[in-house]
Amino acid sequence: MLMRPYRDIGTLAGLQVVCFLLLTHLEPHFFLLHLYQSILYVGILVLLFYMEDRWAYMIGMLASVVWLGMAYGVGILGESARRLAQLSSFTWTSGGVGLVAAVTSVIAVLMIVFCARHWMREYAGLGKARSTFLVSLGIVGAFYGILAAWFWHTTSPAVPVA
Repeated sequence: MLMRPYRDIGTLAGLQVVCFLLLTHLEPHFFLLHLYQSILYVGILVLLFYMEDRWAYMIGMLASVVWLGMAYGVGILGESARRLAQLSSFTWTSGGVGLVAAVTSVIAVLMIVFCARHWMREYAGLGKARSTFLVSLGIVGAFYGILAAWFWHTTSPAVPVA
């Protein structure tokens, strides 16, 4: 039986999708945000299905780094740690979000590590790193830029024009 070397990446991407979908249930007011966050990870699964693993590895690394950076920047990681520390008053609406955010963070770190390991093993030294990185960075940057702008626009109060 031939085993694909990137099953671990597919499993992690699938788990990220499940986490984001679980967050749509736990935080219904952020339903669309969490649903849209899962798009890149579904894309990684599609890339792996079509054996475009070079792109899947790079997008997996970059998407996870950007997500972790944004989650840290807006305080999601600190808030999830705080919620998890208060296990005595655990409820699924508040503690569940913190738990899923923590699991999502761990999956993102594992995604970075495993994608980097596969990239180094399969593509290091082949001369494809720069172009793959730049195109993938453009895709991930555009995706999260649009997502952040949309989120900012939908959550910020309307400013009356004089």
